[in-house]
Amino acid sequence: MTPAIIAENLCKTYGRGNISVKALDRVSLTLNTGETAALLGPSGAGKSTLLTMLGLIRQPDSGKIVIGNETVFDDGSRTDIRTFRRKNIGFVFQKANLLPFLSALDNVRLAMEINDVSGREARKRAAELLEQFGLGDRLRFMPKELSGGQQQRVAIARALANRPRILLADEPTAALDSAMGRKVMELLRDAARNHNAGVLVVTHDHRAMDVFDRIWVMEDGKIERQK
Repeated sequence: MTPAIIAENLCKTYGRGNISVKALDRVSLTLNTGETAALLGPSGAGKSTLLTMLGLIRQPDSGKIVIGNETVFDDGSRTDIRTFRRKNIGFVFQKANLLPFLSALDNVRLAMEINDVSGREARKRAAELLEQFGLGDRLRFMPKELSGGQQQRVAIARALANRPRILLADEPTAALDSAMGRKVMELLRDAARNHNAGVLVVTHDHRAMDVFDRIWVMEDGKIERQK
């Protein structure tokens, strides 16, 4: 298997002295293309901090991050983070965060046009992705006309629009019922397999653990075990 992302000895501390908190303590992991992994653990374990480090939103104090074949962070040295993130990393959050004044199609299309994809090509791929996620008859619907599950499917399509190497999801099923929550987890698994991406999901939702290829459990800033 080909690694989508490799993290080595990531450390992050907030605050100083007696009020310092070690959010990440030498965290290492490898996620391969085509794999879907869950990151579990109690609140304050460091899950969201780790996700933002892997997504290049926050910078670790030390460690190394390799995405694809490129070292994007290595104890202080880093690549052009903004451009790299936009082209190689997709995000899905608890809320779909769709632009309310754009249709489902245009929400997905815009993600590509920001990356200088032509309008015609962006529209074509956006329509194809939405069709794959069962929204072919909802292309022109505005977000307020879509259910919560449909909005999350648009958000996943948007996250995949630029063919990212990795897709990071933070509690993507928290606001959904059991049936739709499972459907979204299955869509993320299928996205990894069909789009050759590595997918990492932070979740407290134990209803669909069987969809994951691997499960990491975090406690006190460390990955304590793998299931």
